Amino acid sequence: MITMRIKDMFFDRAAVVRAADGAKRKVLSKAGAFIRTAARTSIRKRKGSTPAGKPPHSHEGSLRRLILFGYDKAADSVVVGPVGFKKSVAPNVLEYGGDTVVLRRRGGKLTSQKVKIAARPYMAPALEQERPKLPLLWRNSIRRSQP
Repeated sequence: MITMRIKDMFFDRAAVVRAADGAKRKVLSKAGAFIRTAARTSIRKRKGSTPAGKPPHSHEGSLRRLILFGYDKAADSVVVGPVGFKKSVAPNVLEYGGDTVVLRRRGGKLTSQKVKIAARPYMAPALEQERPKLPLLWRNSIRRSQP
């Protein structure tokens, strides 16, 4: 028969939770940065429009520049996407397709025209491109401290 005694065993629950929360925030932020970078690089600066199903071209650079990410502590997640387009549905219409109103100048006169835009996704393909790399970010994310 074997007898075993464990003396002075202490489990600091708060420290473990703090370490796990910090690691989670760090990993999710890295994932957001990778997805943002993939989405930005998929949008090339070119003239004209892209074929349906391909990421949109950037004519002035605002869509590329305004793809950001942020850690949402309340939802315990990371949010990645375009922000800062006041009263504009352009990023959403580009990603999913749909109807929108386009303003055009014809003969010095400003006219509006309703047009149907085919989907030119850029965020979903970025997520799919980075998805295989995401589990690797969790490897060794919590370092054990030595007493």
